[in-house]
Amino acid sequence: MTVMRQFVGEVLRARRIAEGLTLRDVSARARVSLGYISEVERGQKEPSSELLAALAAALEVPLSKVLLDVSSLLELEEAAEAHLASVSSIAPSTVVSAA
Repeated sequence: MTVMRQFVGEVLRARRIAEGLTLRDVSARARVSLGYISEVERGQKEPSSELLAALAAALEVPLSKVLLDVSSLLELEEAAEAHLASVSSIAPSTVVSAA
């Protein structure tokens, strides 16, 4: 399963790119180091609620929209995992024997 911080990073990066902003632009607007924002976007750091709110404000998007987008990605992943689990439970298991 993809961790939530990866989805948060994907949503923030997509929004930044859609707005035509650089990491430097967002860094200046949010008053957060460029390196830290980069780590958040790559899913390496999990932002605090305060940082997430600052980044959403810097991107001029409601925090609720960011969270909704992350929630939608999580829902899709969970549905895909549930589907794979149901398929694997009905698929015949194969046993490989050494001859």
